[in-house]
Amino acid sequence: MFIFLIIFCNLGFYLLSFFFSVLQEFYASQTKPPTTHGPPSYPIIGCLISFYKNRRCLLDWYTNLLSVSPTQTIVVKRLGARRIIVTANPENVEYVLKTNFINFPKGKSFTEILGDLLGCGIFNADGELWSTQRKLASHEFSTKSLREFVVMTLQEEVENRLIPLLEEAVEAKSVLDLQDLLRRFSFDIVCRVSLGTDPSCLDLSRPIPPLVKAFDAASEISAMRGMAPVYAVWKAKKLFNLGAEKKLKEAIKLVHDSVSEIVKTKKRVLENDREGKLESDLLSRLLLAGHGEEVVRDMVISFIMAGRDTTSAAMTWLFWLLSKHRNSEKMIVKEVKSLLDDREKAIDYEVLKGMNFLKASLCESMRLYPPVPWDSKHAIIDDVLPDGTSVRKGDRVTYFPYGMGRMEKLWGKDRFEFRPDRWFQEIGNDQTLKSVSPYTFPVFQAGPRVCLGKEMAMIQMKYVMASVLRRFEIKPVFDNEPVFAPLLTAHMVGGLKVMVKRRNGNGDI
Repeated sequence: MFIFLIIFCNLGFYLLSFFFSVLQEFYASQTKPPTTHGPPSYPIIGCLISFYKNRRCLLDWYTNLLSVSPTQTIVVKRLGARRIIVTANPENVEYVLKTNFINFPKGKSFTEILGDLLGCGIFNADGELWSTQRKLASHEFSTKSLREFVVMTLQEEVENRLIPLLEEAVEAKSVLDLQDLLRRFSFDIVCRVSLGTDPSCLDLSRPIPPLVKAFDAASEISAMRGMAPVYAVWKAKKLFNLGAEKKLKEAIKLVHDSVSEIVKTKKRVLENDREGKLESDLLSRLLLAGHGEEVVRDMVISFIMAGRDTTSAAMTWLFWLLSKHRNSEKMIVKEVKSLLDDREKAIDYEVLKGMNFLKASLCESMRLYPPVPWDSKHAIIDDVLPDGTSVRKGDRVTYFPYGMGRMEKLWGKDRFEFRPDRWFQEIGNDQTLKSVSPYTFPVFQAGPRVCLGKEMAMIQMKYVMASVLRRFEIKPVFDNEPVFAPLLTAHMVGGLKVMVKRRNGNGDI
């Protein structure tokens, strides 16, 4: 009976879509659509039809609408949902993320979508719960010992696993899915740093661990909740435990049970450690600080979700961009080799700090293909944004890094081009990296909730890109431009299939 109910609901929605499309044409023939910037909106249905028609290309749809708005802000009204204010205006972004931060928490609507997976973890928490976790996590992320542990872990994972896999691909002349390889690598790193466990995802002779599959399923289905044209559909499926919501429930149970078991095991190890030796991973640090198992579980799940796919996505897109811009690749190789002097010298933190052109290339890649293409807050009370846009209590305010990276007003007429040099400025006879406002380039968020792992992410991405590019040339198998798909974090549809070639001794392409 429940299955028939869901089928009926979906069928009803499609019939309503057809009806409202006819109604929309009638409105258009009788009256002019409202003159506000944003999608055409009509009584009762709002912009439901145009939203549904563009549901598979929401990023570019929003970007096009924002690009013709004088304030780079639009208002989206949908049937059965609160208003969504989408902005690519840096002044608005700063107002929401910093100036009036207290009025724009994640909000119940956001936590409802991700709450099943992330629980009370730091990325899904607001108010005092968030503040407490933030203070604790901020202290741990700022320690020199954690940074050293990250670099040591990177050295082991890159030299003992990633590089040998690429060497094998060279010898066998085989095709690799570089995106898959980098996601496996990032999952290994984030689990070793966050949990102190090694899932060995880069051991391709072993099946993918169930925990990885569960994370994939849980993040994908949770993301689809937020993109649903009508929220009532996924809520009904959750209520009756059907379809994707049933799969989500099973995946979340596996994630929570697996991480809880790791937490309990780690706690027993720490309790039996008579020498009082401090473990370097984040889980040990959180447990030693005296926090409960469930809170710690949710915190580390948040860290894994934030750290796994973001860095792998950014590196995947940069590898592809460099394959189309060989001069930039050559400059990165030249920079890395000049900093290392000797080809066999190990990459350490001080060397990584000097890789400015590589950093600029990563920023340029994330400008065009941000790992998190949008993020939302919800207004507690009525407000007005700096550009004059009225915000009502309960409205969702979405700042939009993907669209911001494509605004001519912010980046110029060459905004669609990959140009790492745009991140440099001339000071005397020297070129130095520009200081770009995080409210113009909010890929790591900004304000009080700025990403705690920002430095760790840059360390990881620099280390991997430098280690691979100094040794290998990466050549995509297909020439067509990949498709950018947003979930909780963005990915490349179909992966990045590449051939790997060993770079010659002088680093030439």
